[in-house]
Amino acid sequence: MSAPALKPVIPSRRLGVIGSLIGLLAFIAAVLPHWVVPMVYPPPPVDQVIVDTGHRIKERVIARVKGVEYQAPKVEKSAGRSWSEAASVTAISLGLLAVLLSVLALISREERLLAAVAATLGAGAIAIEISFVMIGALILIAILYVVGNIIGLL
Repeated sequence: MSAPALKPVIPSRRLGVIGSLIGLLAFIAAVLPHWVVPMVYPPPPVDQVIVDTGHRIKERVIARVKGVEYQAPKVEKSAGRSWSEAASVTAISLGLLAVLLSVLALISREERLLAAVAATLGAGAIAIEISFVMIGALILIAILYVVGNIIGLL
């Protein structure tokens, strides 16, 4: 009589696969809008932004010299900016969810490769969003410095 054949235990892949798919969506939400949104909703020219910023700084300085509280004009968000902000929030949220599913996949002893892929895609999406925020902050500082030099504040 022969011994019964043992079936190999195949670890579950459910959380790793779901995390990887969500991580891929997060990565797409982090990268794609920075190319698509400017094509659909082009930003205003740089010279117009610099001139508008200069006028606001000038009005703020004049209000301070007069001793009057400066009232900033209400500026409505453009459709492109709204889409970009929504994509950023989506990318970070999905990235965090992918990392969470990766951790849960590791805890439940699922395949490590899929958990690593999910964690990498999620963390990559978050890192891309943080880098775009930092680049935007540096550009804003550069514009304010140029405008400040032009009107003689710095």
